[in-house]
Amino acid sequence: MPLLSSIVELLRRERIPYTCFRHVPAYTALEEAAVSHTLERCWAKVVICIADDQPVQAVLQADHIADLEELRRLANADVLRLAGEDEIAVDRCLVGEPEMVFNAGTHTEAICMHYGDFAELAKPVVGAFGRPLAHRDPATHARRRRTSLRVLSTNGMDEVS
Repeated sequence: MPLLSSIVELLRRERIPYTCFRHVPAYTALEEAAVSHTLERCWAKVVICIADDQPVQAVLQADHIADLEELRRLANADVLRLAGEDEIAVDRCLVGEPEMVFNAGTHTEAICMHYGDFAELAKPVVGAFGRPLAHRDPATHARRRRTSLRVLSTNGMDEVS
């Protein structure tokens, strides 16, 4: 089953409101946020790591990079390296955001849902391991934000913010 179908099935089963939409192809979290007109702080990206042989999914804002040393401390691990998936850690910058948007397994589909619903479903460990990316060219960022957004489907919701 494709990732999008699996996520949608889970959200429906748990009665969690969400919006699923298509966007033009984008290959990084920052590009996906830009082409979908989503604030970078609301676009969640996943960095998959292994902490002492245990998989960890670290979720942070599109405009942040993971501080692997801080994540290692949060995971209470002796060793942390990039890798697989199974447990979830969320950077505290995403906590309290009214919504989060994330890649749905393709370069053209995304899911938008309330952060609180995500937290209730995933039960992540929360910590401060994201660091803002280095300076970016504002002109490039502005050009990316002009691409239009097209709603694929909704679950009882008519708008995409």
